[in-house]
Amino acid sequence: MASTQEAPTRRIEGSPRVIVTRALSPSIQSRMDELFDCRFNDSDTPLSRQELIDAMRDCDVLVPTVTDRIDAEMLDASGERMRLIASFGAGTDHIDLKAAAARKITVTNTPSVFTEDTADLAMALIIGVPRRIREGVELVRQGEWSGWAPTAMLGRKLAGKTLGIVGMGRIGQAVAHRAKAFGLDIIYHNRKRLPEAVERMFAATYIESLDELLAQTDILTLHCPSNPESHHMIDADAIRAMKDGACLINTARGDLVDQDALVAALENGHLAGAGLDVYPDEPQVDPRLLAHPNVMTLPHIGSATAEGRAASGDKVIANIRIWADGHRPPDQVLDALL
Repeated sequence: MASTQEAPTRRIEGSPRVIVTRALSPSIQSRMDELFDCRFNDSDTPLSRQELIDAMRDCDVLVPTVTDRIDAEMLDASGERMRLIASFGAGTDHIDLKAAAARKITVTNTPSVFTEDTADLAMALIIGVPRRIREGVELVRQGEWSGWAPTAMLGRKLAGKTLGIVGMGRIGQAVAHRAKAFGLDIIYHNRKRLPEAVERMFAATYIESLDELLAQTDILTLHCPSNPESHHMIDADAIRAMKDGACLINTARGDLVDQDALVAALENGHLAGAGLDVYPDEPQVDPRLLAHPNVMTLPHIGSATAEGRAASGDKVIANIRIWADGHRPPDQVLDALL
C-alpha cells in the first residue's frame, strides 16, 4: 500500500516544536515536554479555526484530537513549517487527508488502543436499552419506585435476539465477540465479507444488503467511519426497514444517523429505544432524545478509559520521535484509509 505522502521524511535537527490542541493526561504531557519543544493547551478549551491555523503556522508537529476539524483551506493557510499531524485518536475523518497528502504533510493516528474500550461501551448499551436501564435508574432516583411487581419495567431478553452489526472492523468484531457470550445471533454488513474462518469464530452471518440486515435485526449497532458514503446511512427509509420494537445503538459517529428520522421513529413507537454515545452537533444533544424514557445518552465516552488514553498518548510520542529521526512513523495513515 502506498503512503499518502510521497516526499521522503527528513530528519529534524534539535527538538521539533509540537503544539497539542487539548489537555492530555499529565504523565503524557510531562513525557512529551521532556522530548520535544512543546506548547500545551492548559485550559483544554477547543481551539477556534483561526487558532488552529495560527498553531499550524508555528509548529513542526500538530497534535489534534477528533474535536479539531482540519480542512483543505486551513492547510493551505498554514504555511510550510508544519510537516506532521500526529492525531490523538483512531479516527481521521476530522482531517482532510487528501489535502494533507497534496501538501506532503504526514498524518498519523493511534489505531487499536480504543477497540476494547469502545466495544465494552457498545455492549453496555446493547444490554441497557432492551432492559430499560435508563428508565429504571430514573425511577429509583426520583423516588417513584413502588417495589417489585410481576409486570413492572418489563424489557426484552437478549438471548435468541438478532444483533445486526454494520461495520465489521476491529470494534465491530470486538462487539461480536462479546455479543456471542450473551446468546445473541449475529449478522453483519460490511464493505467486504470477512474470511469464513472469522465468521465461524463469531458465529456471524454476512448480509450483503443493508436493507435485508435491517429487516432481520432486533438490535442494530453501528461501527462505521464518517465519510460522504456513510452520512445518514440510517435515514428514514432505513429506519422504516427495521423491525417494530427494534433498538439502535451508535458509538461510532453522530452523522451516520438522520437524527430527525430517529426521533420520529422513537416518538411513534416504531423503535423501542436507542443508545447513543455520539451526536451530529456535539456537544449539543437534541432535547427530544433527552426527553425519551428509553434513550440512553452518553457524553462520547467510548474511548474514555485512563488506560486507553495513556496508550494513545504513547503512540503519539512514538510517531513523533520516529518521524523526527527521519523514518516513517509506525501509524502513518495510508491510502487504503482514504
